[in-house]
Amino acid sequence: MTILVVGSVAFDALETPSGRRDRCLGGAATHFALAASYFTDVRVIAVVGEDFGPEEERVFTLRNIDTRGIEHVPGKSFFWSGSYMKNLNEAQTLRTDLNVFQTFSPKIPPEYQDSEFLFLANIDPVLQEEVRREMPNVKLVCGDTMNYWIKDHAENLARVLKDLDVLLINDTEVKMLAKDPNLVQAARKVLDMGPRALVVKHGEYGATAFFCDRSFADGASVIVPFRAPALPLAEVVDPTGAGDSFAGGFFGYIASQPALTPAVFRRAMFYGSVMGSFAVERFGTERLQQLAPGEIEERFALFRQLSHLE
Repeated sequence: MTILVVGSVAFDALETPSGRRDRCLGGAATHFALAASYFTDVRVIAVVGEDFGPEEERVFTLRNIDTRGIEHVPGKSFFWSGSYMKNLNEAQTLRTDLNVFQTFSPKIPPEYQDSEFLFLANIDPVLQEEVRREMPNVKLVCGDTMNYWIKDHAENLARVLKDLDVLLINDTEVKMLAKDPNLVQAARKVLDMGPRALVVKHGEYGATAFFCDRSFADGASVIVPFRAPALPLAEVVDPTGAGDSFAGGFFGYIASQPALTPAVFRRAMFYGSVMGSFAVERFGTERLQQLAPGEIEERFALFRQLSHLE
């Protein structure tokens, strides 16, 4: 099965207690695609500038990621600079240059129309809606968003949520979207907005999935949660892209399976945590570029032992 991901391919400058990198490959679509590529075929739609060259292209092609949907235009690629010196769990943005990403208009190649799965990474919900409308036959649609879109583009985001099967956002964003400080109550309200499932990322504390099991006559819903832990790590080098890597592992595993069952969904949560744990061990995408399949299964086994997952 093939996943089509639409999002950003960017360059990052990073500062963490482990050191600095003035320029490394990043972006939501990059982290997602690399993580998902260990499970299934991946296609990418993004835009890059003239500073994205053969070396960056090889990062994708060495993982057999289809880059025909990456548009090359004059100018510079999206650039973000951040610091984790004050708090490893929250980046301090030092600089954001949208550059060519400012006028990004996703163009879906004809060869991508038969993609079975669609991941709408963190971009303008207007663009997410356009892509979703152009891909009506996908089997499963998963999406991401952030506080900026939730706060200032609520109406556009609401239209996207109605057409999502799974929404992946962090716990702060869930509460902001629902306007409710209680996570369980907030999850119920978000599910009422349209998604069939909600996966809430808690950073170093793992992730929780919420499902609407059934509805009562009065309209109330039973919310069924499932929690996947995070792996305690001796050192976190760079948290950037951990959430997107989680999404890639989660959705990539689902796409690799013949059917989506509750058991597959639960295992996918753990594979998401596995890929997120690898991503933070090096700067940028360095660790995701170097993984061997055996490492993934070994770490998954650690998660099973940690949680007693059968």
